[in-house]
Amino acid sequence: MGGHEGAESPVGLDDWHLASRELIEALRGKRTGAQLSRRLGYRTNVVADWEAGRRFPTAEELLRVCARVGIDVAAAFEGFHPATAEHLKLPADLRAPDAVPDLSPWLRALRGRSPIGLIAERAGCSRYAVGRWLKGQTRPRLPDFLRLVDAMTDRVSDLAAGLVPIEQLPTLQRRHGRRAAARELAFEYPDSEAILRLMETDAYRALPRHEPGVLARALGLEEAHEAEVLTALEHAGIVELRAGRYRAREPLTVDTSGPALDRLRAHWTRAALQRLPARRDGDWLGYNLMSMSQQDLERVREILRDTYRQIRALAAASEPVEEAALLNLQLVTFAVDGGEGAGPC
Repeated sequence: MGGHEGAESPVGLDDWHLASRELIEALRGKRTGAQLSRRLGYRTNVVADWEAGRRFPTAEELLRVCARVGIDVAAAFEGFHPATAEHLKLPADLRAPDAVPDLSPWLRALRGRSPIGLIAERAGCSRYAVGRWLKGQTRPRLPDFLRLVDAMTDRVSDLAAGLVPIEQLPTLQRRHGRRAAARELAFEYPDSEAILRLMETDAYRALPRHEPGVLARALGLEEAHEAEVLTALEHAGIVELRAGRYRAREPLTVDTSGPALDRLRAHWTRAALQRLPARRDGDWLGYNLMSMSQQDLERVREILRDTYRQIRALAAASEPVEEAALLNLQLVTFAVDGGEGAGPC
């Protein structure tokens, strides 16, 4: 979520420039700029210009740099966003001087159905520029690529950390560290995510001071559990008590992917189930049992994935923050076991 009271200032364009310079320096490592420039096929020390911020490579050129220094680019993108990694168009040999990767299909997949205007507003650039980047008509320079991906995911530092050690990127490291702490807490205290979202609402921010139990009552929790979660969030540096109310130190989008994700899915599925006998106005709990072709079922999956990405982008930029909500999406398939000789389902 962005721009809420008590949050630290968002990353500005100068910060994206600095983060880009840090990333290039980290990729260069112990080589000189002239050495790396020659390995990339340049006759001049273009890497020195990049590090000084006099100009910047395109995002595609940065991928060539990564490949040249031995980084598995495909693996980094797969780790960052598995659902869209297949859309990354890389040449067979990314290290070749004439290699031309194409990031626009991946950017379009990452965008999903999110409105270009919303993305442009979050990135702090024009709709025209965003549209051309997404269509592949122009190639974004590295600072623009970083802020564009961050506008669509709010966690570009996770992608950068997949390329170089995050400690070498001080401009992104602090927010990355807090996101990592929030991620650990999300697994230890699943309700911490919901408590953070409630803190962002106008209703909580309008309170003259924090009232013990006010967040617990909204979520159906024990007051003692609320206090335990708030203490953990405070110790992790994610929230602070200021002027009598808890506030997030900065906006965070937490990536909770990984092997332990099923525990969180189960937790929030149970939370939705507990609402069944006491639904509130605005709750929507539906189901549909259906049979269809495999091709149409795949279309349903893609619709759900696009819807999920679009809702996340919408929530990230939504103002004013008046409500906190839980979105649960499930698609479960059933197959008849035909016994020996049965074909694949």
